[in-house]
Amino acid sequence: MKKIAIQGTLGSYHDIAAHKYFEGEEIQLICCASFEDVFAAVKKDSQTIGMLAIENTIAGSLLHNNELLRQSGTQIIGEYKLRISHSFVCLPDESWEDLTEVNSHPIALMQCRDFLNQHPQLKVVEGEDTARAEAIKNGNLKGHAAICSKIAAERYGMKVLQEGIETNKHNFTRFLVVADPWQVDELRQHRTNTINKANMVFTLPHSEGSLSQVLSILSFYNINLTKIQSLPIIGREWEYQFYVDVAFNDYLRYKQSIAAITPLTKELKILGEYAEGKSNV
Repeated sequence: MKKIAIQGTLGSYHDIAAHKYFEGEEIQLICCASFEDVFAAVKKDSQTIGMLAIENTIAGSLLHNNELLRQSGTQIIGEYKLRISHSFVCLPDESWEDLTEVNSHPIALMQCRDFLNQHPQLKVVEGEDTARAEAIKNGNLKGHAAICSKIAAERYGMKVLQEGIETNKHNFTRFLVVADPWQVDELRQHRTNTINKANMVFTLPHSEGSLSQVLSILSFYNINLTKIQSLPIIGREWEYQFYVDVAFNDYLRYKQSIAAITPLTKELKILGEYAEGKSNV
């Protein structure tokens, strides 16, 4: 049985993504209050695998998770792209006219802005997780609604008043699967997918054209740049770390490109090499 550390509780989107990625396998979830706790769980037990959201097609990147990943020393071994569909739920014996406030994670609330604007009578309250339905049910909180997955509503016995309330129906969250570096080879043995994607982070000399040189080399080797994100280096004014995701068809050419750009960078670190994740629809 695999132990998977996630941020959030049972019924959360992290829970759904973990079961989708490890479909057909027996897993035990370790529910964590924060992403820091996810990495702490992996560090405490090298057999534990972490799963964390890294970006959403509407809300953008979770920048802090990039830094946590770099500092953790873990390696990315996979990814999963989950279609996010929100439901508006309440206690089983309540209806629209009973509700006075709605609770959910800030990102979920943002993704349902149009729906919430249609119900200005509801007080919007931010919470730590999209599985807020559990607290409402356990506390029998009258007048409280939650925005969460339909699976969370079913798990906690909540009534679904409306499904698909997200503003944009093309709403996906990308999750990364991370593990202790010493466990990577063993975990890969159980998956036959070809490695065709990688994440890296590096800094560059503060000189003209340093980034364009790196990008030109990646282009020369037919490496597809799928994402680039810069974050300031604390305590070093006007210096940045670049988090880069690449995709490729030829693993050897990818390794050659890394060898070619290494002399041009400082502190280059490969955060993981893995197979491009599937998307559920």
